[in-house]
Amino acid sequence: MSTSKKNKDYDYDYFVIGAGSGGVRSARIAASHGAKVGIAEGRHMGGTCVNVGCVPKKLMAYAADYHAHFEDAVGFGWSEHKKADFSWETFIASKDKEINRLNEIYTNMLEKAGVKVHSEFASFIDDHTVQIGDQKITAKNILIATGGKPRVPSFDGAEHMIVSDDAFFLKELPKHVVIYGGGYIAVEFAHIFKGMGSDVTLVYRGDLFMRGFDEDIRCHLRDEMITQGIDLRFNAEIAHIGKQGDDLLVTLTDNEESVLICDCALSAIGRVPETARLDLDKIGVDLNKAGYIEINDRYQTNISNIYAIGDVTGRVELTPVAIKEGHWLADTLFSDIDRECIVYHNIPTAVFSRPQIGTVGISEAEARKEGFELDIYKSTFRPMAFTLAGRNEKTFIKMIVDKKSRKVLGLHICGTDAAEMTQGFAVAIKMGATKECFDETFGIHPTSAEEIVTMR
Repeated sequence: MSTSKKNKDYDYDYFVIGAGSGGVRSARIAASHGAKVGIAEGRHMGGTCVNVGCVPKKLMAYAADYHAHFEDAVGFGWSEHKKADFSWETFIASKDKEINRLNEIYTNMLEKAGVKVHSEFASFIDDHTVQIGDQKITAKNILIATGGKPRVPSFDGAEHMIVSDDAFFLKELPKHVVIYGGGYIAVEFAHIFKGMGSDVTLVYRGDLFMRGFDEDIRCHLRDEMITQGIDLRFNAEIAHIGKQGDDLLVTLTDNEESVLICDCALSAIGRVPETARLDLDKIGVDLNKAGYIEINDRYQTNISNIYAIGDVTGRVELTPVAIKEGHWLADTLFSDIDRECIVYHNIPTAVFSRPQIGTVGISEAEARKEGFELDIYKSTFRPMAFTLAGRNEKTFIKMIVDKKSRKVLGLHICGTDAAEMTQGFAVAIKMGATKECFDETFGIHPTSAEEIVTMR
């Protein structure tokens, strides 16, 4: 159903719908190659990651960690003059100020690169034309980088729940939060609210949360969260939510049909692609059963001049992946750079729970499923930072090694600074390092990371 304008001059060589991390990178790189580029964003610059995702969530995690830091300081000789009071209002104001600063940086980066910014939503009219407000804009190539949004549950009373987007703008810190879900968003907000002083109950339908992560890591995080006083309700679902004054009554479908009383219920049951505003049906872009945009290995949809990257495709929903995809596509379309397609293997990732999770490579279960004969190395210890403090939080490290080639197939960490440790070792694993490469590397003493090069 192409309405190609091959013999016409377009307003832009490249038009990007969505100014999240991936869209912004792609627009900037395309402009640096000499393309005439426009971008449309109807919300805030930087997309989910900057505004209601990675960045504010990490700031919240930092704030939540101070609670334990204050307690631990006493063991290191610092006097406990008084109990520290947390001001939600002060934190939110500081967070908002930082996010606004980042929004401005993204806008300035685009404008300095020569990208025309349209601060409205865009929708398709035809293969080469989008509607932005009362404007019709044409482009030779169009990139869809609109990301995703939180999935909303459908049970009775679900309208009383908030989603992760809302959590960043609450007027006050809840006294008791019920979190529904078992992925990284759920466990991260469990840490955040618990560290800030809320009572937290996490409800998950399965036997154990964090599906897809290594089993030992999942178990270690479960045990540590229980020690912190987080109420974990596995094999349970929310049947309905009622309201009684200022309280919410959350009824569970567990063995006891429990009723939880809270003042905040957060749904963290996954995300869905943000495609509703695009009018994709007008141009016939193919979607899969889950509603994600179908693409080939060059990010091209079934319409040759329309591309898609990032969370809207449902491949690997991580900000660095979207950035790399956007960069690759801009290089490929607008330069002479001949780059191989991106390999979605050994992608490091982190979960800012408490303790943190850092992981790169495959889990033990995945390795066995692929037929590897394995050597497994494990280490559990209390970090030095907690010895004088008297905190009993443990770090767990697991290394998965192919017995035949000796290559390290996976490294999984649950503990303090797990994310920082994983980033460095991800380079080695990406390069095919063997267990002997790790063994021959000198450790930095005393650190938790040295455990990774001394595992026997």
